[in-house]
Amino acid sequence: MFKLKRVYEKPEKSDGWRVLIDRLWPRGLTKQAAAVDHWLKEIAPSDALRKKFHDDENWGDFEKKYRVELRDKNDELTQIKQMEKEHGTVTLLYGRKDDKHNQATVLLDVLKGRR
Repeated sequence: MFKLKRVYEKPEKSDGWRVLIDRLWPRGLTKQAAAVDHWLKEIAPSDALRKKFHDDENWGDFEKKYRVELRDKNDELTQIKQMEKEHGTVTLLYGRKDDKHNQATVLLDVLKGRR
């Protein structure tokens, strides 16, 4: 089972295996406070796409472009699916304040086969 959670939220046992999927480490957060089990920055949007989305990209464009980038991330997608098999629950952690418009929601769709 996959869950999504903002990395700044308090870690809970029900989170299972906690995987940070941001390219950059979250500002102001220590490794201990983040309680991240694995940092898979390679699955995050490219630096160029991340910056463009932060500056002026609309959600629809970002989502389409990130899905295209994920097509080249088969090793990383397989790695996350393997984590689910090994740990049961995997919580994908992201830093963005918007819980509906972030890379984790797109990644979850792809992991569930909704490309």
